[in-house]
Amino acid sequence: MEIEKIIEGLHPLEHKFLNAFKDLVADALSDEDVMAKAGLDEARLDMVVGWLSAKGVLTVSETGKNEIVSVTDIGKKYAAAKIPEHRIVDDLKEGKKFTIKDLQQRGDMEPTEISSAIGALKEAGNISIIEGGYLSLLKDITSDSDIYWDQITINEVSKSGMIPKSLLGEKLQESIERHHRKRGKAKGIFRIQEKAIRRFSLTEEGKKLLKALSEKAAPSEEISQLTPAMLKDGSWKGNAFRKYNISLRPPRRDTGRKHPYREFLDFTKYKLVSMGFEEMRGPLVEAEFWNNDALYMPQFHPARDIHDGYFLKEPHHAKKINEPYLKNVKAVHQNGGKAKSRGWRYVFSEERARQLVLRSQGTSVSARRLAEKPNIPGKYFSIARCFRYEQVDATHATDFFQIEGIVLGEGINFRTLLGLLKLFAHEVAGAEESKFLPAYFPFTEPSVELHVKHPKLGWMELGGAGLFRPEVTIPLGVDVPVIAWGLGLDRMAMVALGLHDIRGLFSGDLDLIRTLKLEY
Repeated sequence: MEIEKIIEGLHPLEHKFLNAFKDLVADALSDEDVMAKAGLDEARLDMVVGWLSAKGVLTVSETGKNEIVSVTDIGKKYAAAKIPEHRIVDDLKEGKKFTIKDLQQRGDMEPTEISSAIGALKEAGNISIIEGGYLSLLKDITSDSDIYWDQITINEVSKSGMIPKSLLGEKLQESIERHHRKRGKAKGIFRIQEKAIRRFSLTEEGKKLLKALSEKAAPSEEISQLTPAMLKDGSWKGNAFRKYNISLRPPRRDTGRKHPYREFLDFTKYKLVSMGFEEMRGPLVEAEFWNNDALYMPQFHPARDIHDGYFLKEPHHAKKINEPYLKNVKAVHQNGGKAKSRGWRYVFSEERARQLVLRSQGTSVSARRLAEKPNIPGKYFSIARCFRYEQVDATHATDFFQIEGIVLGEGINFRTLLGLLKLFAHEVAGAEESKFLPAYFPFTEPSVELHVKHPKLGWMELGGAGLFRPEVTIPLGVDVPVIAWGLGLDRMAMVALGLHDIRGLFSGDLDLIRTLKLEY
């Protein structure tokens, strides 16, 4: 009776799958066997396997993994128009004259593609740069070059759509390893997906079901959905309707979730609030006074150069700086003021202090909080977005989050700071190893840098910390010890999320976003 019920609810695709087991010599069939015998594509095969497994008539065993290679959108572009190295060499072979700047103005290649291609061609001895910055062809791209095989591999994989890596030659596999998209990597030419090698076999119930099916006549066409048109013309009469099986699992739906980096930021805030810290906030556009001057950074400091920050064009200056802080900070810069210091001994410019910049360090938020009569003792933190002119690479970005904090009170000392930094490294970043190195900052003394060990990138700096100098605290109205730190939250997130490229934090790759999880 149970077999009869199962037969009544079988989908036509399930009939096709089970018929593949008729006259079977071996005990089991592979994916390829079933798709060939039943005429199913990969998507329908996975669907039917799920249905029959849920009914208890099929067992699935994995015997290994296959690496399936396909091209990314960049790979498709290179299949159609060739990789930048080939395009450059082809143009030189045609006698065209151009510089790197000319290539950048063409618009068919990104600046990073151009610099990478020029570097690869120079290293391979294909081109040189001659007088006037023009590119000169030394030799053509030949089969002894990686560049040659990169294009061959792109063409082959693009033509196949999806192909097992094991079916490709050694040179093609090497090219795929050089250019495939890894977890956390923003770009790549090839995508590698692991696919399980499966074997299907029928359970005892499945064998009984197959026998019962073979004794029955071939199933007639069934109607799966009753439409208004069928009701109107009466074509539904005399036809069999497919039975519903409400015990089957519904199709998987990918639900929405927070971006993994957003989850990490929320987790960090939760950790600090649970430790008794209060959150402080500050503006993204900041006067140089709060961004630098209040932190006892002299106006001639190299970090304040036009090439190291983003200065606003309009409006370019703040209307005013609140007193008595401007007067106090000006005095401490020029002659030490009330801080019992010699100061920096230069003429302080109030106009320079009012100049507007995008916040370059989260410590400006701490300076503002000190000027707002904080609680003593008190503990404060800020997750501050900062902006600096940086060369973008695996550990640097032009905009980033800093976790900024201060603790002030009569009993605060350097040992308190080291304990907090170690706590952040292990509890927030999830780092297994950390260390401290001596450092120098204009606004703290003594100063220290926190370094953590990334599982792939090795030791990397998270940020600096120290005790605020009297030249910082006294002009802002605070006369108790203050410890402060500014750590790179993006780098901490790289450790916590298992990324090895900082750009992966802002990826729009849905597969990456769905799989990234805090690793502690």
